[in-house]
Amino acid sequence: MNRQRLLQRFLRYVQIDTTARSGVESYPSSPGQLELGRVLVEELRQLGLGDARQDGHGIVTATIPSNVDREVPVVALFAHLDTSPETSGAGVKPQVIENYQGGDLVLPGDSSRVIRPDEHPELKELIGRTIITSDGTTLLGADDKAGVAAIVEVAAWLVEHPEVPRGPVRLCFTCDEEVGRGVVYVDLKELGAQAGYTLDGQGADAIDVETFSADLAMVTIRGANIHPGIAKGRMVNALRVAADFLARLPFDGASPETTEDRQGFLHPYEVQGGVGEVKIQTLLRDFQTPALERWAAILKQAAADSMAAFSGSRIDLDIRPQYRNMAEGLAREPRAVAYAQRALERLGRKPRLTIVRGGTDGSRLTEMGLPTPNLACGQHWPHSPLEWACLEEMAGAVQWVVELLGLWAQP
Repeated sequence: MNRQRLLQRFLRYVQIDTTARSGVESYPSSPGQLELGRVLVEELRQLGLGDARQDGHGIVTATIPSNVDREVPVVALFAHLDTSPETSGAGVKPQVIENYQGGDLVLPGDSSRVIRPDEHPELKELIGRTIITSDGTTLLGADDKAGVAAIVEVAAWLVEHPEVPRGPVRLCFTCDEEVGRGVVYVDLKELGAQAGYTLDGQGADAIDVETFSADLAMVTIRGANIHPGIAKGRMVNALRVAADFLARLPFDGASPETTEDRQGFLHPYEVQGGVGEVKIQTLLRDFQTPALERWAAILKQAAADSMAAFSGSRIDLDIRPQYRNMAEGLAREPRAVAYAQRALERLGRKPRLTIVRGGTDGSRLTEMGLPTPNLACGQHWPHSPLEWACLEEMAGAVQWVVELLGLWAQP
């Protein structure tokens, strides 16, 4: 693999601000995603992928044509252009640490932010490698520009090595994954793939084969507002009702702060409003899809109890599905995971089957009918100013995908 070209490609991408915006109706939610998409279209066309295009929603697609004389499955590769709104992605100044020799990495833009091996133990296994960070004032954007760069490098390598057998490969770069809308405009019929892979995973050699099943609850609490000087017997303060409602939700063993592995939770994460009305956004998460009904029942009971405690209040729940555990759909096409494992083994590496306490575009794609596990591509500590990436792990993802595509092209 051309590691220097991969590095320069990654550095170029992360400096384009593609921060997703929640609560925005347009898709994509930010203009930088369109800008990066245009850059990708130009690069892919320069590689000779003549059908590279950006559609009206900002989604970029292209095809690496088959070079075998038989019909083989079409495989799709996915990555997302946007970065998380949890930390700014504007003005990213990437720092490249070559031949990392261990120890703390003090980020130059904010010396209070330090990447410490005690908190990032995987660094201890990467002595001598190339580490990329931000300057500490923004995230890096390795989630998911490491995946974007790896996929484009796969395309470049395959074009340069026509002797390597491959079937048709469809590339698809989506927008707004970080705000839960990554694949809403993906046309699976147009892609025509039988299996897919998202390159959006942490570390190296991991295959994410399970995710949460997820719903989103919008809790709307309505009170009655009136001048506080004449409020006795008239005012119903929606803020007080909201506090009572939140206090009724279980915490220990039922919140992100107190759960791990396959434990689910309720997570109220945003509150807006005042005396007259309060809105609370709440995540429902569980690896067992039927268990979401249990979490919904807890919300409904808390709402009923709070309304009983505050006469005149009203609480409405709008619970909407978001995505489902990909394990259920992956069972329909076992080759998707099996080939990913075998490709690593052929490279002399040990695959790890992992679970994600979250979701990926692959969760929705699998639910929609395209089995799509998630592959590690060298990103670490996403959504944070302490985010970093390892160049050698990114290059390893490129080698992995090339080997994987060869398995799909075999007789």
